[in-house]
Amino acid sequence: MQNYWLIKSEPTVYSWEQFLAEQRTFWNGVRNFQARNNLRSMKTGDLVFFYHSVKNPAVVGIAQVVREAYQDPTSEDTNWVVVDLIPHKTLTKVVTLQQIKTEPILQNMALLRQSRLSVMPVSAEEFGKLLEMGGL
Repeated sequence: MQNYWLIKSEPTVYSWEQFLAEQRTFWNGVRNFQARNNLRSMKTGDLVFFYHSVKNPAVVGIAQVVREAYQDPTSEDTNWVVVDLIPHKTLTKVVTLQQIKTEPILQNMALLRQSRLSVMPVSAEEFGKLLEMGGL
């Protein structure tokens, strides 16, 4: 069974365009236990919305998990893990936070309920709606 997720990054720190140029990354720097547990739950093949946060917050693309959780190479603390991601698709239309807030199907998204969480699950229904809103 495939699961769906959303990860957040400030575009000035790591943007979708940089990710596309690199074609693969490990998702590091997560230092919140709930977000870490979400990384640990990701499976190879899961799809992940890439969300630009802070300035002009919006879902901009979809990544795919290609390697499951392993020790974060940027930390000696074994509590922290990363997953490897590759770009899957760029959304035809970005889906802004404002659009998400006004869509009834998306009202229970973790993005709206736990706005500071950097890695969060997305339900299949939410995933489908965001795909539709993003022109896919």
